[in-house]
This record gives sequence, structure tokens and C-alpha cells, in this order.
Amino acid sequence: MRPRLRAGWCLPRRSGLLALCSGQEEIPRAKATDTVTEPTTLRGAHVLLRPATPHDIPALAAVRATPEVRERWRGGTDMAAAVAEDLAEPGSRTLAIEYADRVVGAIQWAEETEPDYRHANIDIYLDPALHGNGLGADAVRTLARYLITDRGHHRLVIDPAADNEPAIRCYRKVGFRPVGVMRRYERAEDGSWHDALLMDLLAEELTN
Repeated sequence: MRPRLRAGWCLPRRSGLLALCSGQEEIPRAKATDTVTEPTTLRGAHVLLRPATPHDIPALAAVRATPEVRERWRGGTDMAAAVAEDLAEPGSRTLAIEYADRVVGAIQWAEETEPDYRHANIDIYLDPALHGNGLGADAVRTLARYLITDRGHHRLVIDPAADNEPAIRCYRKVGFRPVGVMRRYERAEDGSWHDALLMDLLAEELTN
């Protein structure tokens, strides 16, 4: 099962292999709000993000079941149930990633609302057949822009596995920077523990 977000320690949990992108722009900041603004759709350069619904579970379960995604996200013997559990998880929002009129993955976010520590996290998985086309980076950037401009966050975090070099390279291109290695942070299906890399991004560092 996937680890749960803890109050006061808002971190994403797992990161799929993503593609690369480049460029930079200054992002305007919005005031922080106490009420969650739920987006209808968020449009990126290539992908569309929208709130995931139970109708998306079969497509998302199929992506989660691919070896590349399962290695990072796990899910047990009933992947549909694992996806349904994600959609129902309190405090976490899951958006379906659409490309070419089909669901190709999901991107999640959650936030710490304590004013003195306020920030948000992002996590994502994407159909491995589409890796290398810039779709993952487009999805991360699109959601990051929403969290900064609409939700008023000044800082975002993400924590790919320390050996997930493609994801780390992608997040660097979006603007995330390494903070430090979290040793033996996550347990794998075989019971072994592996390290994760904590990365963060400040609002003004988000790239095109």
C-alpha cells in the first residue's frame, strides 16, 4: 500500500519516469487562500489535466500495472482497488492526464495549510509508452503553475527515488532543485528500503 501524507509533513510519494523540457519565465504569485479551488481543467502545451473520476479507474489501473510504473507505485494484486483508494484519499487530489483524447496517467497534489509551513507537493505517473515526448514535464509544469498562481504557494516539493535518474532530470528542467537524500525512505515490495531525493521548487524558479 502507498504511504500516507502526514499533517505537517507534506511530501509526494512516488515519481514515474518523465521526459525533459527547458526554458524559464517569471511566475506571478497569488495570495494564499483557505478554501481549496478545484480546477475544472488545466491545459498544458500538450496535455489536459482534469479531476479524475471513478470512470477513469480502468485506464489508470492499466497504466499502474505496467512494469515501469508498478516498480515505483506498487499497488498489490488489485490495481483497480489501489487506484480507487488513491482517488478517495483525504487531503490528496488526483487529476487524470489526457493526451490525444485518452487518459494516459495521473498527477496528484496535496498541501500543508499551516501558514508558517505552507507548501504543496506533486506526484505523477505516466504511460511508459509515451515517455520521452515531454508529456510528463508538461503535466508537472501545468500543475505547478496552478499551485503557484491559483493556490498561492511559494514552494513545491517532490521526492523521486534517488535512483530514478530520468525523473530527476525532468524535475530539474521544470525548476526543481535537489535538497538532500532521504536515506531508506521507502520500502519496496520485496521488503528492502531505498533512498529518495527530496527536491523543491520556489515560485520564481518555475520554467517554461
